[in-house]
Amino acid sequence: MIGYVTIGTNDFDTALPFYDAVLGAVGCERKSFDGGWAFYGSKDGEGDVGICKPFDGQPARGGNGIMLAFVAPSKAAVQAAHAAALAKGGTDEGAPGMRPPEGTSFYGAYVRDPAGNKLCLFHMAG
Repeated sequence: MIGYVTIGTNDFDTALPFYDAVLGAVGCERKSFDGGWAFYGSKDGEGDVGICKPFDGQPARGGNGIMLAFVAPSKAAVQAAHAAALAKGGTDEGAPGMRPPEGTSFYGAYVRDPAGNKLCLFHMAG
């Protein structure tokens, strides 16, 4: 259904190390950085998450109510991604742990990137 998403940045020197570390922790990698666009994807897939400056030239800012969720292969990967986010200038929006509703197996963590975009890193624990 979704072809790709973009995440706005004001500073590639801050954003790319952040996303290299956070998305690397959940099994993704930077596929390209060309013409003001960086794309990330799974190691065996295409780049479907783009990092770019906003087209309208205005500052990038986190959207109220908008969040991107990235699947992690394990609880340990969620923890590593959360730690990487904080180490690379992100802010905590919810430490790794089980989340409601009760009875589900959703293990997640929430962070904001340096531009304020909200991200979830999650694993469906078995």
